[in-house]
Amino acid sequence: MQYEITLPADYDMGIIRRRVADKGPLLDNFPGLGLKAYCVRERDSSPVNQYAPFYLWHNTSGMSRFLVGGSGFRGIIDSFGRTVVRHWVGAGFQRGPAFGAKAVAASKQLTAIPAEADPEAVTELALAELRARTSDPAVLCGAVAIDPSSWELVHFTLCAEPVESGYQVLHLSCPELAELAEGRSW
Repeated sequence: MQYEITLPADYDMGIIRRRVADKGPLLDNFPGLGLKAYCVRERDSSPVNQYAPFYLWHNTSGMSRFLVGGSGFRGIIDSFGRTVVRHWVGAGFQRGPAFGAKAVAASKQLTAIPAEADPEAVTELALAELRARTSDPAVLCGAVAIDPSSWELVHFTLCAEPVESGYQVLHLSCPELAELAEGRSW
């Protein structure tokens, strides 16, 4: 799951940094949450200022509780309005050699699944790519998921070193990261 809040070019990103420092630890024990990477991009190294947290949920009840259960997402709505929340169906998760290290960066890649392609075959290729991506010594973990409304894959990778044209990770909440099963999700 991810929402991207694009902010004005002259926005003081220190506000987001303080927000994450103050509120980030509140999800460090949130039930059902595998991980939340508090991701940002800033104009000095990106085309936009953006706050774009990325979540891997251990179960959908945790995601539902966060979005509509009275807490969690309420802070985003109160501060930025009810933004679009993208969510995908998990296809696979993989730990990398740096698993357990401090997360400093993340990358996200979206790939369309062509209409003529077999979704199962494309997903198998994406899972093989996930295994290859997570073999990099700087990778903590990675995930691949599918959006069946647009037939699109998302690859998310969490790293212990900066990544080109990626996100900076300000905080990582990972209360149930150990419970995320490795490999294919079905």
